[in-house]
Amino acid sequence: MSPKFHLQPLLDLANTRMDEVTRELGELIASERNSQQKLQLLREYRSEYGEKFMEAARGGIGSEAMRNYTSFLNRIDEAIEAQQKVVEQSQQNTSQGQQQWVKQRSTVRAYDTLSQRFQNELARKESRQEQRASDEHASRQFREQHDELS
Repeated sequence: MSPKFHLQPLLDLANTRMDEVTRELGELIASERNSQQKLQLLREYRSEYGEKFMEAARGGIGSEAMRNYTSFLNRIDEAIEAQQKVVEQSQQNTSQGQQQWVKQRSTVRAYDTLSQRFQNELARKESRQEQRASDEHASRQFREQHDELS
């Protein structure tokens, strides 16, 4: 029975953690994309509503309508500002997730390298044993043939 890589449980754990970190990073990227889309929608809505306000102002509107338009535009601006903060936080979270992913990938690669070295060493030892057995067999055959001739 050939020896087992003694760090295999750690390699398995690192691979499991890599899967988790990858999934989490995917969720963070999706969340960031979603928050950016919301921000873009708010900006587009702000632009459209601002244009409606300008059209109404050109046509002449009363002071009450003017207050309603400006009040609503101010609320949209506040929502844009709040959403911009959400986007910035989401970008920071994604950046941290990417750093965790890179760190975990490095850990997995390190264990993979050790595992590969272990497997290479096993193969080398096995090859040497096979060569020794082959050499012994050839030597035995030679001696037997030589003994028969004597």
